[in-house]
Amino acid sequence: MAGRVVVVACSPRIPPGLLSWPAWQALRSGPVLTADGAHPQVPYLRDAGVDVTVVAPSADDLLARADGGDTVVWLSAGTADADLVRALGTAATRGGPQVEFVQASYDPPGARLLDVVAVMDRLRSPGGCPWDARQTHTSLMPYLVEEAYEAYQALEDGDLVDLREELGDVLLQVVFHARLAQEADEPWSVDDVAGDLVDKLVRRHPHVFAGSSPDDLEGSWEALKQAEKGRTSVTDGVPLSQPALLLAAKLQKRAARLGVPADAPDGHGGALWELVARCRAEGVDPEAALRTTARGFRDRLAALEGALLDEGRDPADLTPDEWSTRWTSSAP
Repeated sequence: MAGRVVVVACSPRIPPGLLSWPAWQALRSGPVLTADGAHPQVPYLRDAGVDVTVVAPSADDLLARADGGDTVVWLSAGTADADLVRALGTAATRGGPQVEFVQASYDPPGARLLDVVAVMDRLRSPGGCPWDARQTHTSLMPYLVEEAYEAYQALEDGDLVDLREELGDVLLQVVFHARLAQEADEPWSVDDVAGDLVDKLVRRHPHVFAGSSPDDLEGSWEALKQAEKGRTSVTDGVPLSQPALLLAAKLQKRAARLGVPADAPDGHGGALWELVARCRAEGVDPEAALRTTARGFRDRLAALEGALLDEGRDPADLTPDEWSTRWTSSAP
């Protein structure tokens, strides 16, 4: 009578010992074998009285062990024994011992973030990457801005595949800065960043977490921020390093809460300020409007240069009058 081989697979991101009940039943049903003596579950299984033997069998070896009617449990080591597990899966379609698969634990949403933290730890630890080891908060500052703008561009392009990658680069900056802070004299870690964020989201959403009225959500959010940070001016907390059009729009929006008019002095800056005010009055994002125009200009110019090159002409050789004529004729 043929027995069975039970393959127990665990998520490497779940704390050891947190296994499903079917997994515990399987692990107690027969001798437990694994190829990984450092498997994180092994000490906890042994503490629970489960004998675990480290071996390096083939799929045929495991099937032969079960051929006499016994149950053999294989504790999978993930990618390290992927070929063996695949071979067992193929064997399940043939006669002989039955092959069962039991998922002992599953990754919760966000579990792969643990991998990001682990990789960053490896890069910054002795024997890691020399470039990563040299970085400081200051040296990383340009990358934080650059990666954010690349994600912004992916959104402008409507390219969700590219956005996925760029958001990963933004996440890298968050994890990198948190790792540097972890090594500082007064350390804090990415867990503190996440904990602060959770606390802030709960505090600022009382209509969700405390059952208060959802009326005037934006006003409530701003009032909570002002109370938390002890702000004395509506302009407090406006980052002055942001692009000028965004900065102007944000300051005007804050001033409008007090009923302050968006007047500005004369000059080029004043004209731009008034244009921002006009955009706000019409519900237009001035930064997005200018970026759309600039991107359209870029596309038109690049297309015209390409057409000239196709004609065998160097765009740099055209006279201003020729450029004017070609530019006018290319108008959409």
